[in-house]
Amino acid sequence: MSSNPSIRVMIVDDHTIVREGLATLLDVFPDLELVAEASNGLEAIRLCEEHQPEVVLMDMLMPEMDGISATRAIRQQFPNVQVLALTSFNEKDYVTGAIEAGAIGYLLKDIEANNLAAAIRAAKNGEPTLSPEATRVLIHATTQPAPPGHDLTERELEVLSLVVKGLNNAQIADVLTVSPSTIKNHVSSILSKLGVATRTEAAALAIQKQIVQLT
Repeated sequence: MSSNPSIRVMIVDDHTIVREGLATLLDVFPDLELVAEASNGLEAIRLCEEHQPEVVLMDMLMPEMDGISATRAIRQQFPNVQVLALTSFNEKDYVTGAIEAGAIGYLLKDIEANNLAAAIRAAKNGEPTLSPEATRVLIHATTQPAPPGHDLTERELEVLSLVVKGLNNAQIADVLTVSPSTIKNHVSSILSKLGVATRTEAAALAIQKQIVQLT
């Protein structure tokens, strides 16, 4: 029998039946101690200060404050607390949002009990755990090509928006109070970065991909 103290765990989920199921699961493992339950992110932050959990099992979609916002707040206010996202969602926005907010892992609720316990122990030691689905989402996100226009400067975006409105270089120069030659250079850079040959193509791409906002 281990002499190490139990790992203090908090469950955050807006569904009572989920919290009850997780509580029953944690009770099976003598080295895991449930110290608090919360039904939303705001309550989780308050209970973190009150009960000082070491690992938080965090749902993503909840009322009042979602799991991503709560994860970010907990990691900022209680940096020693590790957050494991435990959710039914494996969409890119949830996975990347949780990891960027500071979650040390991302798991789906159909995870087996022994694997969840292992993930909690790993989180306590600062070791990440990702479900296979979350891993695939992250790999896909990092290997996707950057969207058109991602590398345009603020000034180039201004010029492009005026190109979309049909202004020529001289007119754009008047609007931005710079020389026509400066605008010509900007337009050349825009065409190069967008991978198009003409102003018309640049305008069409800007509208299609919503690179600039039409007003």
